Amino acid sequence: MTRRAFSFATAGRITFGTGSATEIPGAIVAHGRRALVVTGAHPERFDVMDALAEGDITVTQLRLDDEPTIDDVREAAASARGCDVVLGLGGGAVLDLAKAAGALVMADDPMDHLEVIGRGRPLPGRGLPVVAVPTTAGTGSEVTANAVLSSPDDGVKVSLRGHTVLPHVAIVDPLLTMSCPPKVTASSGLDAFTQCLEPYVSPMASPLTDGFARSGLAAAGRSLRTAYADGSDVEARTDMALCSLLGGLALANAKLGAVHGIAGVVGGLTGGPHGAICAALLPSVVTVTTGALRSRDPRSVALRRYSHAADIVTGERQSRTDDLVSWIRETSQALSVPGLSAYGLGDDDVDRVVSASARSSSMKGHPIELTPDELALIVQSSR
Repeated sequence: MTRRAFSFATAGRITFGTGSATEIPGAIVAHGRRALVVTGAHPERFDVMDALAEGDITVTQLRLDDEPTIDDVREAAASARGCDVVLGLGGGAVLDLAKAAGALVMADDPMDHLEVIGRGRPLPGRGLPVVAVPTTAGTGSEVTANAVLSSPDDGVKVSLRGHTVLPHVAIVDPLLTMSCPPKVTASSGLDAFTQCLEPYVSPMASPLTDGFARSGLAAAGRSLRTAYADGSDVEARTDMALCSLLGGLALANAKLGAVHGIAGVVGGLTGGPHGAICAALLPSVVTVTTGALRSRDPRSVALRRYSHAADIVTGERQSRTDDLVSWIRETSQALSVPGLSAYGLGDDDVDRVVSASARSSSMKGHPIELTPDELALIVQSSR
């Protein structure tokens, strides 16, 4: 079989393992001693800030309490001017803001470079180096070349993309995820699982991304439910941190699909957390997509890959796509994942979501083009 050509891009250096957070000060000092540090609302949960002070690093701190907006990016980029390096310490939203600040430090206005609502111009050729340190196991943002931003005025989430958005260093320490509450563990964990599954069934998959996706699916199959039930289980937390990292590597190079295509629209409309929205959509997307493939493209490679994903997560050979759907639904129930109505999505919003989702760039990696009726079924049944 002739494989299509592919390329691969990721962070300049990746360090993974328990205790690897001790390398953060050194990673910063390699670029200078003036750092913009972007954190979540409670950075005191970690010892990193004390380590920076002990390392004689001058810190300008910026806290993010919610999803990053375009105004947040303007503030962060302005704060980054005069710094040598940006540290992102937090969940995916925090890392996205840190990445955007580094990429836009030389730019006049984020709107010049944003997709969909902006002018879509190439990013400046140079930015500040970014050290990305995730404290949740979900987005894989530490190794991706895009940053997702909210525009409340437009009711959408849009991406900033380019090679300068890629972090220079990614440090993934599973111990930093130990304090994640069960609700966050559930939503971020299912997001990480999705970010392995969607690239695996994508028409843009490659031998490199396949390896990352399969290993990530296996880690989630072993440990997602355990990490939710017992957050102190270091082995389970390590598996899920690995799943998240591998999903980021896969999605950055093989694209995503309908879960993220719809989730971006729903998140922009409702303001709900990205991971939780992905978790709510996942069972219906897989159900409707596998049904569409059987009906319109029964010889699709993606159908075989869905079945292989079922083998991986269930541990049983010769599983069917229905077994994957069952595992996802059972896991969602075990993790008490709420439907989209919990975030205020009503019947009157369905048509708007369907229309906007069909135009989403994330749909490029979906294995089959879904009809408006199929998209509506996904949204309705995820409520």
